[in-house]
Amino acid sequence: MSEWNEEPGQPPIKPAGTPAGMPVGREGEEPKRLTDTKPFLSSRLHVDISRKDSARPIPSRLERFRSLLKEEVGLDTSFDVVLREMTFGNRRTAMFFMNGLSDGSVLTEVLKRLTYLHPEELSADALHAFMEQYVPASQVVKETDFDALLDAVLSGSTAFYVEHEGAALVIDAKSFPSRGPDEPATERVVRGSRDGFTETLMVNVSLVRRRLRDKELRYEVMKVGKRTQTDVCIAYIADIADKELVDSIRGKIEVLKADGLPLADKQLEEATVKRGWNPFPLVRYSERPDVVASHLLNGNVAVFTDTTPSVMILPTTYFDLMQHAEENRQTPFIGSYLRLVRYAGILASLFLLPLWFLYVLQPQLLPSALSFIGPTNAGKIPLLLQFLLVEVGVDLMRMAAVHTPTPLATAMSLIAAILIGDIAVKTGLFINEVILYMAVASIGMFATPSYELGLANRIMRLVLIVAVAAFQVPGFVIGVTLFVVLLAMERSFNRPYLWPFIPFNPKGMASVIIRPPFLQQRQRPSLLKPQQSDKLPDNP
Repeated sequence: MSEWNEEPGQPPIKPAGTPAGMPVGREGEEPKRLTDTKPFLSSRLHVDISRKDSARPIPSRLERFRSLLKEEVGLDTSFDVVLREMTFGNRRTAMFFMNGLSDGSVLTEVLKRLTYLHPEELSADALHAFMEQYVPASQVVKETDFDALLDAVLSGSTAFYVEHEGAALVIDAKSFPSRGPDEPATERVVRGSRDGFTETLMVNVSLVRRRLRDKELRYEVMKVGKRTQTDVCIAYIADIADKELVDSIRGKIEVLKADGLPLADKQLEEATVKRGWNPFPLVRYSERPDVVASHLLNGNVAVFTDTTPSVMILPTTYFDLMQHAEENRQTPFIGSYLRLVRYAGILASLFLLPLWFLYVLQPQLLPSALSFIGPTNAGKIPLLLQFLLVEVGVDLMRMAAVHTPTPLATAMSLIAAILIGDIAVKTGLFINEVILYMAVASIGMFATPSYELGLANRIMRLVLIVAVAAFQVPGFVIGVTLFVVLLAMERSFNRPYLWPFIPFNPKGMASVIIRPPFLQQRQRPSLLKPQQSDKLPDNP
């Protein structure tokens, strides 16, 4: 006898509404699904499970349903797995949910309504009556697939089971632990909104929807990970974004096979972008809803991942990663000034130390006006080793600052500045110029809006320092050339990484260097191949 049939000695129960002649689970027969089970998808409640002919039906007997929950999800073993059994209108029912992921007020209201139910008020299709008349929830769907039911409950929904129906109601009563949409710590602005993304997917998409009240805005949700079943949402504007770009991103996510994404967006990036050992980021992260909305209007695609406040913006370029929201919150002149200062800091973080080291090794390259550049004494440690030790020391201080409690961070900074920096110079281990130029380079790295880009630039700086120490002028020239060639060969979703510098685009390069006024930004970047290139409608 099939494990899904009723208990021995009990005749198979034919659920209400079953067409005449339909098999109802006789011995030796494969049970048939009772209703159409197309995937259900909405903004809040969705079960993205591929339907197959082998989908397991929901048992009709409550005892069998309870035993399956014990086997599948650890009922009576895991304390947060709850099965609340009740009787309404002479029908045995049960609520199956995860304690801590369900909204107790919604479930209480459902139970309150069901207490007024009388047996004579139930029609032949009891589950339909419960769904249409007695369950006061905004989003309810009938589910006949047991695996899909488990996935929905593990995602935070509540299952309302009615015996002898072979189906259950999935009620959207999610209540995830979450924090408020505070301003992101790494993308602060003086003027502008103070809200930021959180770890809850619905909050994040709502923050963007609030800014883009466009009927063409699309949110496509899918589940990734066999065990984690992580919700991943692709956001784009249907009549602006390049369809091939959207299909490419969707396809890369759909074919992803993994146990799960416990680290959310970063693991998703590594699995889809596949940049290997290249340190430079090929996606842009943002925790600001206004930044994501602005990029969607340009034709980019945003990828939201549940349980993380960071949103991936695709595709991106090296110059996109160097821009900050503060530049667009000021006047065009001030915004352009801030942008140029930031560019200068990033260039300093890359080339200041290698150039100074080169001039120290070959002082004849210095013009007479800059003859003061260079150390008066070399110190007790070779310059190359000093550079490497200082680089590692700055990384250690940065990591210590991340892991140090906030009240102790100031004390740690004083220790790092006085004990390490000043005493190391006085004892002759380091020279003043190394500490000075390293501090300037570090400031430039911290001024880089993209944290990932700042770390990648630091690696390139170390490579240039070693090349200069080994080959001096040829080493510096070859190192810079290979650096530019490496970036020029990179592509982010088939878009040139160094656009608009390589290939050169005059208008795009001008908008990268100077922040143009809002009304002069009439064209979307040609790099994105938007369906509509005009940003502003023509005046009538």
